Amino acid sequence: MQILKSSKCFGGEVRFYEHDSLITKTKMRFSVFLPLQANPPVSCMLWLSGLTCTEENFIIKAGAQKYLADKNIMLLCPDTSPRGLTLPYEHESDDFGSGASFYLSASTPGYKDHYDMYNYINNELYNLIKTEFISSNAKISICGHSMGGHGALVIGLKNPYKYYKISAFAPIVNPSQCPWGQKAFNGYLGNDKEEWKIWDATELMKSGFCHPQPIIIEQGLSDPFLEKQLLTENFAKVCEDYGQTLQVNYHEGYDHSYWFIASFIEWHI
Repeated sequence: MQILKSSKCFGGEVRFYEHDSLITKTKMRFSVFLPLQANPPVSCMLWLSGLTCTEENFIIKAGAQKYLADKNIMLLCPDTSPRGLTLPYEHESDDFGSGASFYLSASTPGYKDHYDMYNYINNELYNLIKTEFISSNAKISICGHSMGGHGALVIGLKNPYKYYKISAFAPIVNPSQCPWGQKAFNGYLGNDKEEWKIWDATELMKSGFCHPQPIIIEQGLSDPFLEKQLLTENFAKVCEDYGQTLQVNYHEGYDHSYWFIASFIEWHI
């Protein structure tokens, strides 16, 4: 790992790293906040950002560092996709390709060689956190926004004993049934809709995946994507049907922005 830049913040440090990924076969970047108190962090918050974002968005915009420092919690924010590639259609839109990995393991030509963000997050970065930043018994929880909320739900449900808690802000909960998800899944996975189901939190819940801790979702009621893209109620319904404890906090007047995230991130931390 190479530190690209570092700044002191609330007694700790914000750092930006770059490393060679064995999974994506590209250079990958991530940011961290380290409380740097006398003891190692008691836990790590792994944050997955949404469409068009990078490793910088959350750590710059969410205002989380003060609350993390007070609780001695580390933060790690990976980039949202591999970079530096020239795959077909990769750079033509905001909702597919660069900046829009959907945190899955692609199986289509070209993308399957690099867009394995599921294993990058769940194995490569997870092990890096454990070996480089926190003690072996410290907890890791996973959280995200929009596409990153989808990633947090899917990765957390598939690995319930690796991630202590799952939470999300305005997540895409049923991507196989919304335009964003259908476009991405067709490009990364092809047209086999049975394969789509293993990367859809609502479908995973129907298949018996669950988490021992309550799942928390924050959702603004003025979010322009709520009805057609996020489909929050679809996930709430299957959680109720299959016995998963879920708390959805709806907020009047809040939208899809980082102003919304900044308003409620303290409670999640």
